Amino acid sequence: MTITLPSTDGALQSDPRSYVGRFAPSPSGQLHFGSLVTALASYLEARSKKGTWLVRMEDIDEPRCINGMDIAILNTLEAHGLTWDGEIIYQSQQHHRYQDSVDSLLTHNNAYYCQCTRKQINAMGGRYSGQCRDKKLTADGADKAIRLPLTGNTPSFNDGVLGIVPEGESLEDIVIKRRDGLYSYNIVVVLDDDYQGVNHIVRGADLLPVTATQIALYRSLGLSVPHYSHIPVASVAPGRKLSKQNHAKPLDNSHAIENLHRAMTFLSLSPHQCQEYQGVDDLLKHAVSLWNMKKVPKTPEIIVDAQESTYHSQR
Repeated sequence: MTITLPSTDGALQSDPRSYVGRFAPSPSGQLHFGSLVTALASYLEARSKKGTWLVRMEDIDEPRCINGMDIAILNTLEAHGLTWDGEIIYQSQQHHRYQDSVDSLLTHNNAYYCQCTRKQINAMGGRYSGQCRDKKLTADGADKAIRLPLTGNTPSFNDGVLGIVPEGESLEDIVIKRRDGLYSYNIVVVLDDDYQGVNHIVRGADLLPVTATQIALYRSLGLSVPHYSHIPVASVAPGRKLSKQNHAKPLDNSHAIENLHRAMTFLSLSPHQCQEYQGVDDLLKHAVSLWNMKKVPKTPEIIVDAQESTYHSQR
């Protein structure tokens, strides 16, 4: 099934042949070393391709966001020389676009209301099997989620770091708007990347499990699928990545050069080739000339020392 969404007035125009990448942090905490690694990799890949590098604030889950944290994030990016192109889009200001898409899907019977709770789904084995797909529920009454039907298995794709990711298990009908009224992460990310013309996505391997579902969503909506590259995440122990939730230390902007050196080492840029540069702009310009995504370690995570304020790799 392929669905064509209504055209979006004001969609950002880009040459489909040019590289458009992005970094999309959530303003729920300050950037830490793991955030810097992701931002740096996406920045270097875009600049090495003479492309565009966008920054988007993923603040769709507003209750989790912290007031003023967006400014702190942007200040940290600037302190580390990671200058973005164009305007910064905030998901919290894009609800009209998301709702237009959801309304269009419902109007054309390409999405449906679902009254199943997480508890009920867990009781049925933890996977949703389309129980409400043919019930023709309406928005009246109890709170309901809105789902988009997906068929087949999670698709295989060629990752820029990890290579061929094989086909997976069967797809679930995906929630595009939650019972609490919030739009789901998967739908807004897909709609935003399409709106901004993003065609290359460099992000952490912790998001690899949702990538195939997002690819299926792109195809179902009739949108062009971007190219993905999933880099290793920085972890303090196997399966425990650095994150705001486990109180990762924020980056110290006064140590930007040291932070960048460590992030470059993490990404397999030889440190001795970069040590002579004492300014962030010259350092990044040199790093762009050395950058090669194929040299990034083909592993989902790398263990780092959580005791260091700026962290160092223990590979």
